[in-house]
Amino acid sequence: MKINPKNGIDKLLFGMKQNDVTAIYGKPDRNYKDEDDNVIFAYNKLKMRLTFYKDEDFKLGYIVASSPDLELFGNKVIGKKISEIKKELATKGLTKFTQEEFDTFENYFNEDNWIILQTEFDEVVKFEIGAIINAKDEFDWKFVKK
Repeated sequence: MKINPKNGIDKLLFGMKQNDVTAIYGKPDRNYKDEDDNVIFAYNKLKMRLTFYKDEDFKLGYIVASSPDLELFGNKVIGKKISEIKKELATKGLTKFTQEEFDTFENYFNEDNWIILQTEFDEVVKFEIGAIINAKDEFDWKFVKK
């Protein structure tokens, strides 16, 4: 599954509605609301959790994924050493990461692309990507309904 920085993952584009997603991937294995009343879809087979923001008319705005099939710029992400991934990303101009530690986990956040590489024991275990907020402080939705 290809990660498309600033856009989404695989066929998912930020700004899609729930019915757009179910038309592609079918009914989620879990469907619930979080503490902010955002709608969450969880797909076990895809190892992805999708967040549809209530305040944005329930548009897809955030994806958390842990599938071993995830690829960023043609390179696998999950299970690789963070040092290897950071080296690969540097060749694509992604060098700025804010690092945050908690318990045995570390998050490497790149704000320009709104991505988080979460590691445990120096290996990437989870990938998160969110919709970009533009200069007007609004979401830069990528999905255009045909």
